[in-house]
Amino acid sequence: MSKSVNHNHSFKFQGLWLLIIFLGLHLNSMAQQDAQYTQYMYNTVSVNPGYTGSRGQLSIAALYRAQWVGLEGAPKTQTFNFHTPLGYNGVGIGLSVINDQIGPTSETYVDVDFSYTVKTSDEARLSFGLKASGHLLDVRFSELNQDYSQPGGPDPTLQTDIQNKFSPNLGAGVYYHTEHFYAGLSAPRILETSHFDSSSLSTAREEINYYFITGYVFDMNPLWKFKPTLLTKVVSGAPLQIDVSANFMYNEKLIMGAAYRWDAALSAMVGFQISSEFLIGLAYDREITELGQAVFNDGSFEVLLRYDFIKALDNLKSPRFF
Repeated sequence: MSKSVNHNHSFKFQGLWLLIIFLGLHLNSMAQQDAQYTQYMYNTVSVNPGYTGSRGQLSIAALYRAQWVGLEGAPKTQTFNFHTPLGYNGVGIGLSVINDQIGPTSETYVDVDFSYTVKTSDEARLSFGLKASGHLLDVRFSELNQDYSQPGGPDPTLQTDIQNKFSPNLGAGVYYHTEHFYAGLSAPRILETSHFDSSSLSTAREEINYYFITGYVFDMNPLWKFKPTLLTKVVSGAPLQIDVSANFMYNEKLIMGAAYRWDAALSAMVGFQISSEFLIGLAYDREITELGQAVFNDGSFEVLLRYDFIKALDNLKSPRFF
């Protein structure tokens, strides 16, 4: 349960978010990054189109993330995706929608994913994926507390809201998997899109985010499985992001684990395989930076729902862990 923020904190951090947003727009945003996920191992199609159709049946997933709960204007992310193979010809298709909000800024991506899979052995598959994206940007400067008492009034560049500014993008990825191992390399947004022209307050630009993701499933005994995973994200002008997680699965039903985001956060995760088709995942992050020690920051929460339309047990991927 999140705590309410008192008026002093609210006033203080409205000013803080104004500063963050202004700097993020006024400067050339060399460090702009995609939304981050703790349960990335269940949301792979959002970052790698090569994953499309790899589950062997129609799969639908939704994720909600609330970051730094208690801090006004903190990031919130919602994702929805579905993907499926098309027959037995190695083709997979999918659709993803991602909405990312921070303060008065909102970004929405609508992605169409395509993959082609090659069988490299009896168990191994190599998939090549393409992603076509449409990006909508909203910046509601009118929601900011601006100072009208200064000579000349508030900054004129902050008086016009940006509404549904559209830009296209393309992405690509490669994904390899066997029954117990997977690895993928991708860049979901290849075009370095400039969101503002030189006459506006900013030349903010969307940089390429490169992802490497991998994991392995160890069968410890008939009841327990262990899966370590790794996600690495590289973007120009930003620190290297490394996420390491360790999950245990009991009796193909209960999933428990922990994760570490390099120099940023510790996380706890739990999942419930309600049935062969339905998975519920929960995650909680706690910052290990100074921000995590603040009394107004209750950490970050994530909820994931996934449903696979399994037609027959012989179509069920094993293990059901990625």
